[in-house]
Amino acid sequence: MHDDRSLVEARLRRVLDERIRPAVYPESVPLRVAVWHAPGEPVPVAEGLAAEPEPIEVGARWGAPWGTSWFRVTGTVPETWAGKTVEAILDLGFDENMPGFQCEGLVHRPDGTPVKGLNPRNQWVRVGAPVRGGEEVRLHIEAASNPVILDYHPFLPTQLGDKETAGSAPQYTLARMDLAVFDETVWQLVIDLEVLGELMAELPVESARRWDVLRAVDRALDAVDLQDVGGTAARARERLAGVLAAPAVPSAHRISAVGHAHIDSAWLWPLRETVRKVARTTSNMTALLEDEPDFVFAMSQAQQWAWVKEHRPEVWARVKKAVAEGRFVPAGGMWVESDTNMPGSEAMARQFVHGKRFFLDEFGIENDEAWLPDTFGFAAGLPQIIRAAGSTRLLTQKISWSQTNRFPHHTFQWEGIDGTRIFTHFPPVDTYNCSMKGSEIAHAARNFKDKGVARHSLAPTGWGDGGGGTTREMVAKAARLRDLEGSATVVWETPAAFFAKAEAEYPDPPVWVGELYLELHRATLTSQAGTKQGNRRSEHLLREAELWAATAAVRTGFPYPYEELDRIWKTVLLHQFHDILPGSSIAWVHREARATYARLAEELTAIIDGAQRALAGAGSTPLVFNSAPHTRAGVPAGGAAAPVAGGRTVLTPREGGGHVLDNGLLRVGIDARGLVVSAYDIAADRETIAPGRAAGVLQLHPDFPNMWDAWDVDEFYRNTVTDLTDADEVVPAADGASVRVVRSFGASRVTQVLALPPGERRLVLETEVDWHETEKFLKLAFPLDLHAERYASETQFGHFWRPTHTNTSWEAAKFEACNHRFLHIEEPGWGVSLVNDSTYGHDITRGVRTDGDRGTTTTVRVSLLRAPRFPDPETDQGVHRFRHALVPGADIADAVREGWRINLPERRVTGAGEVAPLVAVDRDAVVVTAVKLADDGSGDVIVRLHEAHGARTRATLTAGFPPAGAVVTDLLERPLAEAAAPDRDGPAVRLSLRPFELVTLRLARG
Repeated sequence: MHDDRSLVEARLRRVLDERIRPAVYPESVPLRVAVWHAPGEPVPVAEGLAAEPEPIEVGARWGAPWGTSWFRVTGTVPETWAGKTVEAILDLGFDENMPGFQCEGLVHRPDGTPVKGLNPRNQWVRVGAPVRGGEEVRLHIEAASNPVILDYHPFLPTQLGDKETAGSAPQYTLARMDLAVFDETVWQLVIDLEVLGELMAELPVESARRWDVLRAVDRALDAVDLQDVGGTAARARERLAGVLAAPAVPSAHRISAVGHAHIDSAWLWPLRETVRKVARTTSNMTALLEDEPDFVFAMSQAQQWAWVKEHRPEVWARVKKAVAEGRFVPAGGMWVESDTNMPGSEAMARQFVHGKRFFLDEFGIENDEAWLPDTFGFAAGLPQIIRAAGSTRLLTQKISWSQTNRFPHHTFQWEGIDGTRIFTHFPPVDTYNCSMKGSEIAHAARNFKDKGVARHSLAPTGWGDGGGGTTREMVAKAARLRDLEGSATVVWETPAAFFAKAEAEYPDPPVWVGELYLELHRATLTSQAGTKQGNRRSEHLLREAELWAATAAVRTGFPYPYEELDRIWKTVLLHQFHDILPGSSIAWVHREARATYARLAEELTAIIDGAQRALAGAGSTPLVFNSAPHTRAGVPAGGAAAPVAGGRTVLTPREGGGHVLDNGLLRVGIDARGLVVSAYDIAADRETIAPGRAAGVLQLHPDFPNMWDAWDVDEFYRNTVTDLTDADEVVPAADGASVRVVRSFGASRVTQVLALPPGERRLVLETEVDWHETEKFLKLAFPLDLHAERYASETQFGHFWRPTHTNTSWEAAKFEACNHRFLHIEEPGWGVSLVNDSTYGHDITRGVRTDGDRGTTTTVRVSLLRAPRFPDPETDQGVHRFRHALVPGADIADAVREGWRINLPERRVTGAGEVAPLVAVDRDAVVVTAVKLADDGSGDVIVRLHEAHGARTRATLTAGFPPAGAVVTDLLERPLAEAAAPDRDGPAVRLSLRPFELVTLRLARG
């Protein structure tokens, strides 16, 4: 037989595009359209419905950037359409290639009831099936003219990312606004042909199945009268029935499809627009669930559910009904799909506390999986947090974006720093926006790395990022793929059902130990410094507020601010979303975030001040309140006392220019350029700075990645570097015991103050940058005289180790990595720590000196600022302040302690006398991360702690009140059935912890 495959395939494409798809709506009449443009921000539904619109014609321009327009469409169903299915086709000016990234609408009935959302892949509203003829149609569309930020030429700088700079030019052209007859038979034929055409393209050319499908398609096209598609569609479908009925082979890969609409809580749109995106999507999905009995939809992010409840009660009622039926499924159990690299220990725990508690309170449902398809890599401390929240599973997708190394598994056990393992799935479909295309389904089956021992994978199915969700076309395709020869099989299932099958078939999967590092988007550890500093400061202010409010509540009856703390925590957690905290959202999002963090700081400071005044009482005794988990300057952790003065620092001239700082523990040489050329540990008789090098050096790189500007830094940035060594001035600071250095470069200016606090073995660098660079990367470098093959990096509830070398491509790919408060590098018996108050990104490199002692120089560099132009063209412009401390002679205990110290400054209050801690622990290795009152209002005291040094530890926690009982709980403060009762002797609770073990204790009050 002659090979006519290309001929038939080309025929299929043209006939589908030009004849069959247009015949889905064979008859139409125009609707009358009028519009009212809301001034300013979106208005309530009632106001939009009551407004008097002006007529507008199809083809007219509409919609200022970020505006809201209320369209009223009216018309009459022709009498001749009686008995037919009729839909309104409402095209606001959509580009079908941009679902979720442009204008959208929510359709309402005249009484304000929401009907469904409109987006580029979902433009229809059912009017009747069948209609009687003569019905009057009246619909109202709340249309959002969200501008296109990420266009076909991506990453171009734009002022459209903030309503304050976006202008008022109309963004869209009103397109089709019709009533139309919907021919379901033709529509079903379209789905038949699409499924078979897409299947055919994925089958080997030499396979018999491909040719069977080709011949059936050819015969079906012969049956279609191109001048009467509707009249011949049924006949064409009959000729396809045989190949559509052929069952899948027994070994076919099995896909659990989960309806989904990954909605970024903010990204290329502001938070307020996400509220409406969620309403549109949930309206669509509840409607689709009513039409499609097999369909299942899952939605994560409790915050988004809460928005629906608060802002769209009519939609919420439909959502609750679908949840009760088990088909609209809460997923994930987190407040938002947060970044997991940068949130601190308590914040990461609270993501699960607030997320899971919302679903439990609203629906009585507890999820067993963490759902994080789009998060930019996963910190090594996360598995035990998931387990401590009562979950055992994780789903993610983003690791498939890694540029260098292919992750070796799709289903595996992920082991965290304490040994906790979480059953993890990474869908081989390689998208969280699956649309049921044959290419996607075939890719999932081919790509699945666990063949031979497992055959189940999950496919999150629906338009996401900007929302929209699953379409009726996707559901129809899935129905045909349920059992189809040549394809993986597809069935709609909940995440829980998928995980149950996956665990049952693969009881002993491979284990991955340590962080799940994404080899991409590394610059998100640095972009938008103001947002990151606001997050770090908020986390520590919350710690202080809870600690002192709980202490004051127990000691003085101070009213514990339950509601305020709950609201503030949820706001901080929202801003840890994986495009806000990472700095990859538009300017509007970060402008609002900075203002929000400032407001929260005022509220939290007021709580702290009120609680500390209540504890201090009336008096004139100077007191220092120590919020850190370790004693400092004689003040106990979690208590207040008069500080103990320690030593003095001497500033003297340095031979050859510059200055020397000496406090008896460290002697620091600062040269005439204002650079640290010596940091000498007097007791250890050891120099910290590598010979011939200088530390505290600001280094400037060009920074123009190949794509994803705010997200990425590409390794070639290192090829060019400028050391900023010229100084405008190097002088003693006003206190006479520190050095002030001023530098100018480009359009920017830096002021550094280098200080050696009395009685402390740490050099503090305070850096103020007035930053006005573009597409530059600013680093702060410390070349150390240390030989080490690995270094410690703080993460949630502990630390983990990364290599300093690049032996393999996996190690080389980690050229920018994340840490929390400290980094620590150590030779046996002597090490150095670098701590910070607000930075996350860093790199560590090593080199061997070719002259002199031929020793190893290990250079630690922290990332301070970037200046990408997309999506925020003014990223990081302005003044920023950073604090770092170099700690020579530090072991890991010093690193932990100094990391807390720099983030929790002392607070000075006058009062009656000392304040004893509410709880005290007798081992520095056991760090208390939270002291608070129980969320249930019982007055019980909750203490969260962990082993921080990486070693087995026995410790005693002593309560500063007579506890009536002590139990170990999960993160949600529920007793753990599997946990043994703690060994207690009155107020003392004895603990035995494995390395990095996390424990939550509930201390009942009598």
